[in-house]
Amino acid sequence: MFGFHGRELKILLVKWKHLGRWSLPGGHVRRDESIDLAAGRVLRERTGLDRIFLQQFHAFGDTDRGEHALRGFSAALGLEGTEQEWMVDRVVSIGYLALVDFAEVAPTPDAFSDECRWWDVREHPPLLFDHDAMIAQALGTLRARASYLPLGRNLLPEKFTMPELQRLYEAVLGHPLDRRNFQKRILDLGFVERLPERKLGGAHRAPYLYRFLPSSATRRV
Repeated sequence: MFGFHGRELKILLVKWKHLGRWSLPGGHVRRDESIDLAAGRVLRERTGLDRIFLQQFHAFGDTDRGEHALRGFSAALGLEGTEQEWMVDRVVSIGYLALVDFAEVAPTPDAFSDECRWWDVREHPPLLFDHDAMIAQALGTLRARASYLPLGRNLLPEKFTMPELQRLYEAVLGHPLDRRNFQKRILDLGFVERLPERKLGGAHRAPYLYRFLPSSATRRV
């Protein structure tokens, strides 16, 4: 789960009980739900947010994904001899990426974690399993899809300025963008329309306001 606010891009992590190690938040698919519904449920439990922008991006199923990091900890985790002991054995993960406003999220730990909080996407602790590789692939996917996804639909106000939208894309892409080229590219994609009104109250010439077109709606889970 990526979080954006202002100019910052962050990643949501959890700290495992008894281990003092961090990982991405996750959960399991119940017998009576699809994987899409399971992903939406897990994120709602972690954030309290509903109608989250969510997309599947990759399945991780190498034969050794670092599960050995937990072997020997099943007793410490309270799993030894229980039906949940399989959780420290081989696991296949289906990765989803989400993009939310981290200022609106109250991260919530679960029964297996002591802490759940946001970290700068470029400065976070080493993670358990293959979760560092997961973040790298999720970020690469988000950056690749930025060229055709209407990023910001659930992050910006209903009416926003082009500089506000550009700051979001710069945070996701990790580098500055030329103002004129960015505006032309966004308008050519047809995500937004310019409104006749301007944003007032600034020291410089008031910029025009924009809004997302209804046709640019993204799939939500």
